Amino acid sequence: MADAALITRLDNRLDQLVNIDMGERGVEHLFVAARELQGGSLVGAAADALMAVPEGGTVVMTTGSVSRAWITEDLGENDGPSGAAAVARALVLARNVTIVMLCEETLLPAIRNVCRSAGLFPVTLAQAAIAKADKSLATIVMQPFATEDEAGKSQASELMDTLNPDLFFSTERVGRNDFGVYHSMRGIDYGMGRSRVDLFFDQALERGVPVVAVGDGGNEIGMGKIADHVKAHVPYGDKCQCGCGGGIGALTSCDVLVTAACSNWGCTAIAAAMAVRAGDARLLHTPEREALLLDTMVANGLINSTHGVVDDSVDGFPRQSHLAVAELCRTIVSRAL
Repeated sequence: MADAALITRLDNRLDQLVNIDMGERGVEHLFVAARELQGGSLVGAAADALMAVPEGGTVVMTTGSVSRAWITEDLGENDGPSGAAAVARALVLARNVTIVMLCEETLLPAIRNVCRSAGLFPVTLAQAAIAKADKSLATIVMQPFATEDEAGKSQASELMDTLNPDLFFSTERVGRNDFGVYHSMRGIDYGMGRSRVDLFFDQALERGVPVVAVGDGGNEIGMGKIADHVKAHVPYGDKCQCGCGGGIGALTSCDVLVTAACSNWGCTAIAAAMAVRAGDARLLHTPEREALLLDTMVANGLINSTHGVVDDSVDGFPRQSHLAVAELCRTIVSRAL
């Protein structure tokens, strides 16, 4: 592994790269606030937490956003799934963990295919245990999560006892605000058809299980950590358009918050930081794999939510920008690998 001083420098460069506010959403303000609370690199802290998961442990992950549920609950956003798949892949390769990915039943097919394109074969919990024991297959377990509040609380309690997770990880996953409403970045109610996974993350925090979260807008799980800054610097952060009485900021906090101009970029940087710590270039999310995942998301109908079309732009940023971020992350950490 690279020496500590070099790792710190690389972590800081990864932080700076993925927090350039190309979308003019106010993320640089959130970045500064999160850095001050963390006392150092956000990407580095996330990588440290992920690499600290016990060998053969269990990690709960979530991503996916039902994008236009008033039209159809089968439509999901393309920011989140590829980033989650990149981090899941790195975790399985580095720590031989069982990943349990939770999302809406309607989005399971698309996110399952994205994870498969990242190199993870979807299996049951029993099959994952066999694969983990003999280290013969990189796997992921995909499960639906309840879309109603009370059912979500009940399922969260059951899964906490059944899985006994070592860490929770969320990226680009909308959380409810102080009034229990899930909002889009446009400040409208986005709660219909949405899994209440944030209730599970609340239980993790209550029980002291580490939570790492990635977000780019203020309405995601984890952003409760910097709630005042979301209200001050994000459009509709203090007052939404749906009239619920609050802003779009998510209530649920986290232990480590990674901000980024695009959540997928935050995950790409985390995978790079994990590769440095493991001394293993296989953990990198490369431009070649990013291209494959972008194509997979198009083939599975995941939407570029900013423009409202199914294409290989994410959050309105064109394809080449995502490949470039992956290449720049690889370049930043190359001297350590």
